[in-house]
Amino acid sequence: MTETATAAATRTASAARPLPSTLRLGLARGAIENKMFFREKDAVIFTFSFPIILLVLFGSIFSGDMEGTGITVSQLYTAGLIGAGVMGAGFQNLGIGIAGDRDDGTLKRLAGTPMPRAAYFVGKVINVLVIASLETVILLAIGVFMYDLELPSAVSSWVTFSWVFLLGVSGAALLGVAASSLPRSAKSASAVISMPFVVLQFISGVFIPFTELPTWLINVSSIFPLKWMCQGFRSVFLGDAGAALELTKSYELDRVALVLAAWLIGGLALCLTTFRWKGRRDG
Repeated sequence: MTETATAAATRTASAARPLPSTLRLGLARGAIENKMFFREKDAVIFTFSFPIILLVLFGSIFSGDMEGTGITVSQLYTAGLIGAGVMGAGFQNLGIGIAGDRDDGTLKRLAGTPMPRAAYFVGKVINVLVIASLETVILLAIGVFMYDLELPSAVSSWVTFSWVFLLGVSGAALLGVAASSLPRSAKSASAVISMPFVVLQFISGVFIPFTELPTWLINVSSIFPLKWMCQGFRSVFLGDAGAALELTKSYELDRVALVLAAWLIGGLALCLTTFRWKGRRDG
């Protein structure tokens, strides 16, 4: 067989070989996303240090007890910042990151490859899960060793933690994908996405207890998922005593599940209708 015929046969065999599954390609893409993230030392330091610094600062400044509950303000902040950390990993980091991928042409190039487009999003979600999980572990460690936060011993509490975490991080990731289409460029992405997220934290019970917020702000925050994520995490780590701090004197876990599931479906709908593979200047 001649060299030309051999090369042609090789190309034919390669063309006939089926592509790996979307899941396999997504897992490979997830490994790439994690490598790229952890190579950016400044981004890693900011992502993990920001909630840690806030917890240490607020936990040190407001170190008293919540009257009649036996729960310290520091423990309350720990539960709230876990919710904010999970939301930030999905909404803020993903929204800004995808906007950057769109602006530098990464999305356009990937869209032109044989890789299924869904594999790109699988990779991004894997990256979000890694970040959110590590952030949660770090914040819990600080809460336990610095502020005497007690980890629950009941299996049911960890089951609640699992579904709140998974629904929360999935919904936040989908909202981040949808929000990535809002900035006109990568330069404006941080301001466009970070500012509403900061506001949302202040009205969702992360930094300020709901009992100190006006009714209209409580109503606004109740529309968004962060308020319900924090409420779900408080049920896990503050237990029955913490229910007295809720507006209804109950954690309302059925409503937590309902709202988070609704945002999961709504976030998917937003992604399907608003996501752009090309920047506005690309037409």
